[in-house]
Amino acid sequence: MHFARSIAATALLLLLPAIAPAAPVAVVDDAGNRLRLDAPAQRIVSLAPHLTENLFAVGAGEQIVGASQFSDHPPEAEDIPRIGGYSRIDIERVLALEPDLVVGWSSGNDMAQLERLIGLGVPVYISEPRSFADIASTLERLGHLSGNDATGSRAAEALLSGVSALETRYRDAEPVSVFYQVWQQPLMTVNDDHLIAKAIALCGGDNVFGALDTLVPRIDRESVLEIDPEVIAAGGMGEDRRDWVEAWRQWPQLQAVRKEQLLFIPPSLIQRHTPRVLEGTTLLCDALAAARAARASGNRDIAR
Repeated sequence: MHFARSIAATALLLLLPAIAPAAPVAVVDDAGNRLRLDAPAQRIVSLAPHLTENLFAVGAGEQIVGASQFSDHPPEAEDIPRIGGYSRIDIERVLALEPDLVVGWSSGNDMAQLERLIGLGVPVYISEPRSFADIASTLERLGHLSGNDATGSRAAEALLSGVSALETRYRDAEPVSVFYQVWQQPLMTVNDDHLIAKAIALCGGDNVFGALDTLVPRIDRESVLEIDPEVIAAGGMGEDRRDWVEAWRQWPQLQAVRKEQLLFIPPSLIQRHTPRVLEGTTLLCDALAAARAARASGNRDIAR
């Protein structure tokens, strides 16, 4: 009996080395900081809705222990405890969750709060994607930090494949002038450094305020009336609220109004830097293709 137990114990000890300890993981974030964890993160706090969504996209949803307000996709994200809004987080609540990784947003979070967390020894990954490739890279890096390398790589590849298909389809398309409204009061748009502008360009569009210096500049309504874009696109205060884009009907002299080229895109599909931006970009591309068709039809009518 003792001999049998001894054999069993020896067999168990021989199996133990096969269960290797988790290896350290390291990445460089969008702020240029090198972040090293002794093991993949198991308790993650997300400080912005798009970061929450990206963590789910790489298979790390169950590892999120805290998230900012408006983290609503996928539906499971709504059950995660809240740590405040992305512009002002509750640091004490974050610390109480004992995270081994905090994922922050450079242009959305308060940098002083991010620096305070770093000063307290909390590992912080700072995200600031500005292009489709940046989003793909974010997915890969979040996958690596959370121990979901394969899922992160698949999500990145799917996004880049979809972008490549759109690029091929619209590479030689005739330009269409586009005004994208990102906010109502004050009236705001995006310059060409913004991801939304890159979506416009991918579809063969011309961002009419692209040359402005500020990433999200304030403009006046008179500027839009003077430029008279072929397409006016906007999100809104909700996924099904078309208020902002419909308000432009007050100016029937605009060609976008006359030709029914007012486009509403649910904000989560184009204003969040996640894989779903491909869906929003496809809607935009379809709308610009319709605008080209309307232009061609009008030219034929004039010719007759």
